[in-house]
Order: sequence, then C-alpha cells, then structure tokens
Amino acid sequence: MAFGSRPRPSGSRVNLRPTRRGTLFHSVENFFPHCGKWAGALLAALLCATPAPAQTNPFHAPLYWSVYENLFRKEQAGQPEPYITEAEWLANINWVEANLKPFGYDMVCVDGWGDVSRLNQNGYRLTHSRHWEHDYAWWAAYLRERGLAMGMYGNPLWVHVNDDDTERRIVGTDILVASLKDPAEDARFPWVQVERPGAEQYVKGWIHFYADMGIRFFRIDFLSWYEDGQDRWLGRVGPARPRAHYETALRWMREAADERGMLLSFVMPHLNHDAAAERRYGHMMRVNEDTGEGGWNKWSEWFRGQKREGWSVYGNAADGLAYWSRFAGRGRIILDPDFIRLNTFATDDEKRSVIAQCLLAGAPIAVADQHDTIGDNLRFYTNNELLELNRDGFVGQPLSWDPTQEESQIWFGQLSGGDWVIGLFNRENEPRSRRLNFAALGLAEAARVRDLWTHEDLGEMESFAAEIPPHGCRVLRLSPPQE
Repeated sequence: MAFGSRPRPSGSRVNLRPTRRGTLFHSVENFFPHCGKWAGALLAALLCATPAPAQTNPFHAPLYWSVYENLFRKEQAGQPEPYITEAEWLANINWVEANLKPFGYDMVCVDGWGDVSRLNQNGYRLTHSRHWEHDYAWWAAYLRERGLAMGMYGNPLWVHVNDDDTERRIVGTDILVASLKDPAEDARFPWVQVERPGAEQYVKGWIHFYADMGIRFFRIDFLSWYEDGQDRWLGRVGPARPRAHYETALRWMREAADERGMLLSFVMPHLNHDAAAERRYGHMMRVNEDTGEGGWNKWSEWFRGQKREGWSVYGNAADGLAYWSRFAGRGRIILDPDFIRLNTFATDDEKRSVIAQCLLAGAPIAVADQHDTIGDNLRFYTNNELLELNRDGFVGQPLSWDPTQEESQIWFGQLSGGDWVIGLFNRENEPRSRRLNFAALGLAEAARVRDLWTHEDLGEMESFAAEIPPHGCRVLRLSPPQE
C-alpha cells in the first residue's frame, strides 16, 4: 500500500454511515487486530466523518493578535471604562509586526469594551473609544501599510442609536435606524427586529461598512443572547425568538460576507441542532467558554466532560475541540477555542500542548499575550514546523469525538503532500503512556519520524510509544522512508 493512502477493509462490506459508528468500530478491529488498541477508532474516524454542511468554507484558520487580555485585565481590576489606549494599541502593533508577522500572524483584532459614542449616518460604530484620536478606517489603512490586516468585533444585530434618534437612516433607504428597535423589549442589548422594514439592509450594510475599510474578519458576539435570550449564568437576558429569526439574521450576514470576501466568526452561539445554522452560515464558531483568566483550568478542566445544552455546550477548549471536530475538516467549519494567554500557563508542557492542539485541530491561534506580558513565551507561538500545518490548511481528528474518552487525546491527520501528523496529548495530572502502530494509518512499511517540538529526526519506525508528562504532548510528522 502506498505511503499515506487510507486503508480499506477487504473481503467485506462496511457500513460507512456515521449514525452507526459503534458498529464500524467493531468491524474495523476485526479487520485490523494487529494495529493496536485504537486501530478501530482511527479507521472509523477516517471513514466516518460527519457529512459536510451545504456551504464550502474558502478560509482556513487565521493566525492573529487580539486586544482581549488588555481589556479583560482592566475590567478585572475594576477600571470603570475599560478600553485600550491608542498608545497601547500601537505598542502591540509594533511588537506583532516585529515578532509575529514573520511567522504568518498577519492580523490584529479589536474586541468588546470601549464605547459606542461615535456613529456614522447609518448608525455604525466608527471607533473603539471616544478617547481615540483616529477611527477604525484610519487604523485599517495604517495597518495595511504595515502589511497587517485589522479584524473587527461587534454584532450587526445591535442598534446603537437612541430610541428618539431622527437623523440616522438605514443605508440605501429613508427608514430611521431607530425604527428597528423595540423600546419595550426587556433585553441586555438593543436588538434588530428582523421582521421590520429595512432590517436586511441594516444588517448587510454593517458587514459592508467594515469590509469596505479593507476589514476581512468579523467576530460576531453574543449570538445566544439574540437567539433565545437565555444565558447559563445570568438567566433571562432577552426575549425568546422564533428560530427562523435567528437563521434569517445569520443568512443575511453570510450573504453580505460572501459579497465582500469576509470571514465570519460566530461567538457565544448555542450551537443548537448540532450547530446546523452556525455551520451553514459561519466560517468559524466558538466551541468553549471565554478564556477569561486563562491557564490550564480554563483550557482543559473547566466543567470537564460535561456536555450541556446551549452556550457553551462544553466549558473548556480541549473538550470542545474534540467533540465538535466531527464537523471540522478542509473546506468546513473552523473550530474556535478562543484567545490564548500563554503567560497564564504554569509549565512549558502546557504551553506546547495548547499550541499543538490548536494546530492539530485546524483551529486559529489568537494570541492575546501583549508586548509587556509575553515573557519568554514567544518561542511557543513561532514554531515554524508546527505552523506549517496552518499554512497547509491541515485539519486533524481525534481517535474519539467523546472528550470523556482518553482516545480523544490522540489526534491525527494528513498534510496535502501525504505526510501524516500525529499528536499524542496528556490532559491528566500524572504521566500517561501513548502508543500508535502506524499500520493503523494504512502504512505498509516503516515511516521516517520527526518530532515537531524538539526538531529531531527519530529515524524509521513502524510504531511509536512514549510516556507523556502531565499536561504534555508529542507531535510527530511521518514521511515516506528514504529510497
């Protein structure tokens, strides 16, 4: 069998429908008894990927920097009006350009907080803060000159004008923006009423407004609060709405994004019905709760193994990536584990695991460490051998989509050139042995093995076994043997 080809059981017909995954596990292990404990799970994941949604995703996961940590820390410190100053913003831009841009991180992104005191004639937010001298358009152009892009944050369903505003009109119409609001609605945000005249033009105009600045990335937040007005921790935060209203709003966003080539990132979604609407209309979706204070607890332990209804289905990133990976792949939805704050992790093993997990899952790396908090952690973000996975558009799969199973801590996938990449992770608090027989990948001969963290060639092997330290990982690249 050629290197990198996918094995197929011979001499029997196998049911490939994902609804009977357990049956395939049993059958595959009968066909491949020599491939080790996880052979059945591995081949099942290869053959039984969940059918792709109707859309085709033209993007792969972005590498970028976010203001999140700056703003979160200010909020936690009790600053009454958290915003990033332009001086802080520029200092981080300078740091990103010098230290991250050479490795493919080509965007800086704003986030929440700030204020909405400056709006244009159509009701769209012009700047992060009234304390800024320059607006978004100025900064977007400035970043382009430096070879960087600007990412936007917000929600096209928010209406920022006052109830009695008689000046701002919906783009392309003579309809007042204020008419889209329901002043009697008991909600944390003033939401667009999608059934009203001008709603579609307002939502699409929001996307177009920022896209026409050259912005090609939009984080759309608080979607669960719009969908049904329910929050896990706060309870009722708005009215329940017909599901059709939510789907209509997402469809408008996607249509406008497609017209301008913008990547839509859906944040705080309930992911109801197996994320059917988010997968259909989004390019990227969040799969865990907010990073917050960061650290291993939020990455791996927060409500570990607990599958819940609604935002967020899984509390931590490791669970969310494993479970939702059934819908991920090249040309499919991108899984977003939220921002990375490596300065909050306790050990180098944890830091290596976080970066490797993102890249093995085909997820973005959203750096939130700042120029004055990064410490000596830049080296973890700039491993070129691992970043090649992102450049290739690689998206791996775990042996199990069930995050309560230890098999979910072993990931695998193929680069476009045929090489395999294997990630052996250990989320536990004590060492764990991991072993994989390469025959489970369909390899009929030994493979050349390279460790992507140590940058060492390990020689030709038919299998690999190692003891993985607590919260650690090994990432291996398997190439054809030398002639």
